[in-house]
Amino acid sequence: MVSQGSALAFDIAGFSARLLDQREVSPRARIVAETVSDLLPGSACNVYLLAEGDNGQVWTSQATVGDVSIPDVVVPANEGSLGTLAAKAQPLLFAGKELVRENYAHLHIKKTLTAIAYLPLILEAELSGAIEILIFNNEVNESTVALLQPLSEIAASALLNAVSYELERNTALASITRITQLYDLEKVFSSTLELDQLLPIIGSKFREVIDCQAINLWLLQGDESLELMHQAGFDPSVHEGETQKSGEGIAADVSDNAEPLVITSEDERVSKRNADFEEGAIFSLMVAPLIDRGALVGVVEAVNPADGIPFDEDDLFALTALTETAANALHNASLFMAERKVEILEALVKTSGEITSTLDLDRVLQAIVNGPSAVIPYERAGISLDENGQIKLRAVSGTIQLDADNPQYASLKSLLEWGAILNEPLLVTQHGEEIDSEREETRAKFHEYFTETGMRGCYLAPLMDEEGKVGVLLFESSDPDFLSEAHLEMLKVLTSQATVALRNASLYKEVPFVGVLQPLIEKKKKFLALEKHRRALIVGVAVAAVLFLLAFPLPLRVDGNAVVAPAHMAHVGPEFDAVVRQILVHEGDIVAAGTPLATLENWEYRSALAGAKAKYQTAIAQMDRALAAGDGAEAGIGRAQADFWASEVNRAQEKLEKTIIRSPISGVVATPQPENLVGRKVKEGESFLDVVDNSQPLVDVAVDETDVGLLRRGEHASLKLDGFPERTFRGEVAVVSPQAVFQNAQPIFFARVSVANPAHLLRAGMQGRGKISTGWRPAGVVMFRGIGMWMWSKLWSWFGW
Repeated sequence: MVSQGSALAFDIAGFSARLLDQREVSPRARIVAETVSDLLPGSACNVYLLAEGDNGQVWTSQATVGDVSIPDVVVPANEGSLGTLAAKAQPLLFAGKELVRENYAHLHIKKTLTAIAYLPLILEAELSGAIEILIFNNEVNESTVALLQPLSEIAASALLNAVSYELERNTALASITRITQLYDLEKVFSSTLELDQLLPIIGSKFREVIDCQAINLWLLQGDESLELMHQAGFDPSVHEGETQKSGEGIAADVSDNAEPLVITSEDERVSKRNADFEEGAIFSLMVAPLIDRGALVGVVEAVNPADGIPFDEDDLFALTALTETAANALHNASLFMAERKVEILEALVKTSGEITSTLDLDRVLQAIVNGPSAVIPYERAGISLDENGQIKLRAVSGTIQLDADNPQYASLKSLLEWGAILNEPLLVTQHGEEIDSEREETRAKFHEYFTETGMRGCYLAPLMDEEGKVGVLLFESSDPDFLSEAHLEMLKVLTSQATVALRNASLYKEVPFVGVLQPLIEKKKKFLALEKHRRALIVGVAVAAVLFLLAFPLPLRVDGNAVVAPAHMAHVGPEFDAVVRQILVHEGDIVAAGTPLATLENWEYRSALAGAKAKYQTAIAQMDRALAAGDGAEAGIGRAQADFWASEVNRAQEKLEKTIIRSPISGVVATPQPENLVGRKVKEGESFLDVVDNSQPLVDVAVDETDVGLLRRGEHASLKLDGFPERTFRGEVAVVSPQAVFQNAQPIFFARVSVANPAHLLRAGMQGRGKISTGWRPAGVVMFRGIGMWMWSKLWSWFGW
């Protein structure tokens, strides 16, 4: 032991020199861990530092050497063996029966552990960290741990000095960062020309540089008043949207004289603003004008410095310097707003031309709901018309053929019917949980609507003229602030023009057979003007075509996109929390039902089985001795114990068997690279291997709702898949989905075709096209079925028999 201490003293000299070569925490912690691991061959070492976490002190891992890993870098200070060290603050050694897995649950170890030693890092009588030593092969006693105590003392001093160095360096970097911010402001302010986006940027950057409780941005309005357009931080004395006129406040006074000022809570004007509250009260205030090219743009206020020291003239100078860049950015934003108003006017002129250039009602409706999208950022527009006292949904943006009975439009139809009672336009928005509306009924109505649709802003405008109500127009978006003042002005003009256009189109549509009889009369005149033999030829060809369409049979097929899905898929996982010990299969392996796929760590269950067997043998031996001695009572007790331990042996054997994960079905292993799962901890019920049975896959063929009525179970299908373009797969329809799935707002049904796959060529996820034979029909039905169904629906909508 003496020789080991001498060698250790020699190593400490070199150890100290190596530490002095590094200045940061991580390299020094690494040197400490490597040195300890070298002194104790076959061991692993972790170095921790104590730090303050959200819920108290925590151990933070700084370095790890050897066959060990720490899944969580942060470990609570009072848990496990590290918690014992935190409580005692002295060297510790855990070996033999003291090694309980729960005490070192923060470690991930693959080797057998024989002992754990801890060296506290103490400086000035305060625990600051720890060295954790994991022994796998050699035996370590307390005297060996004591020999490492000088190393831990040097390590404690070196690591805490490194922490102090990093803290000082970070403080210097923070100062450099603040200086850099001053140069970065102009670039940041120029990153956007949107006033709504620019104001929060200006506010946040001002607050970041000034480091204060709040920044208030007041902008000059057309009536020479100031309006608080944005507030960054917390200042309860004013609120966004508040206005000040000359003589009504501090900001208004600065706007009158354009002189920056610094005042404290002793000023009468500050006392007046603090009169109604205590929390967040102003104790120091800076105010500076925003001046662009000699003209006042607005006023900026900085409220309460974060360090609690009142503002001084140097702070006011910094604020005034910042206002120059902000004023220039606001000027550019105002020019952009003017250009946008021009764009809005141009879009209004274009949309107005489209809705007034035709008397076709459908074209007018499409122009109204789709035209404004070039300049108004709405997500959906809809329009309903008053038809004989009933409000009916007639057009939705982005949809040419509208099915008003589709369930996806139910809430929209309900809202438009409710909007028919309005006499004035209504704009309702939701910010957070607050809905901006004066009437409680309106707030309740839109709370339900916004919750269902995900929208947060809605503009409803009644379409009315001197003859009565024409309909209701709606624009909505998930952005509650999607409409600006310029947009609202455009919508007022648009609704007036839309009302006139819709009224004219409705009156024109009521003219009997307008647009139908006139073209027919013209065609009749041209036909009668032809020569007699040409008229006969045309009639003959027409009769032959009609006979062909009515009598000649053709196969009627329904086609659609096809996707291969597995007939069966099994997600395999353990019945209890465990660590994956071995993976016995590879991706793509074909396995039969019951084939072992993986094994779990089973030392605990093997130990339990061995213990149960030993106690079973002991009980049998006790029973035999009692029988030999003629003690029937003792033999009965022994028999009962033997039966109990026999059941325990069976139960332990069952648990041990469950550590072998077997495939529940025959199929192919589908998990990518399953061998990488070795060593992973899986929880009870968590699947980590997938087995897919592709022997009889189902191919989903997408079918339009107009064709789903033709499909029957057992009909033959042909499939062409992209992976095998030269082959045609045959199958039969097994199931026709009873419920539609909406894709791009269109309902789609699926015919699930069962296909034999003995060679395992078909794999889940393959795509292609499928055709399903539905029998023979007249050529006219096959060729013009779609047109006929469309005409039938039109006739039904007109006459409604």
